[in-house]
Amino acid sequence: MAAFYVRVIRFSGRWQQDGTDLPRQMLENGQPFIVAFWHQRLLMMAYTWSIVGGDTPFKMLISAHRDGEIISRIIGLFGVETIAGSTGKGGATALRNILKALKAGDVVGMTPDGPRGPRMRASSGIITAARMSGMPIFPLTYSTSNRRVLRSWDRFILPLPFSRGVFGWGQPIYVGKDLDAAGLEAKRLELENSLTALTQHYDREYGLDIIEPAGLDEGAKQKRPPRDAGDATR
Repeated sequence: MAAFYVRVIRFSGRWQQDGTDLPRQMLENGQPFIVAFWHQRLLMMAYTWSIVGGDTPFKMLISAHRDGEIISRIIGLFGVETIAGSTGKGGATALRNILKALKAGDVVGMTPDGPRGPRMRASSGIITAARMSGMPIFPLTYSTSNRRVLRSWDRFILPLPFSRGVFGWGQPIYVGKDLDAAGLEAKRLELENSLTALTQHYDREYGLDIIEPAGLDEGAKQKRPPRDAGDATR
């Protein structure tokens, strides 16, 4: 049903692509990259990739928890493969699989604030993957003229049928392999700020309320351990 809903949103609306020239050119030259998008914009990403990437394999890092398994089943119906896990604590296996996929020429999608937040605050895992692989990170977002914003930790976006929408690509971010801790932190902030600015820009284009990143107090609450296993990914 979820996959059917995504198809309804895609084909009932009028969608456009913005900023696709460089990622398409890189794919034509056989150069893979990492795609970064906020967790709240996850729903429509499988569709935009089929338009931009064509036959280039796209793999998405998804949490191995219950909610992640549901998402994996949905995106699998659109030809997107899953790398299970997280680049956070204990994520060495996921990181190895990301590097393996990039080396094979695949593109990897990651939500730098997933799976549990804080909302719109980038973790360092994606920066580590970019540094070790030598691949750039492309910020990516989407916005739609009519939507619902759910009361989840990430303020998940649910587009409504018959809307106008846009997928917007930002400029690539390169992470040098010789950067020290301060340099890596600067790149993390660059990604966080770039992706937030990109997302808010397109929301403003449609006159939507702006979703702000989680504040420090809110972020601390989002990072608390879940009360039970069933709430692991909120």
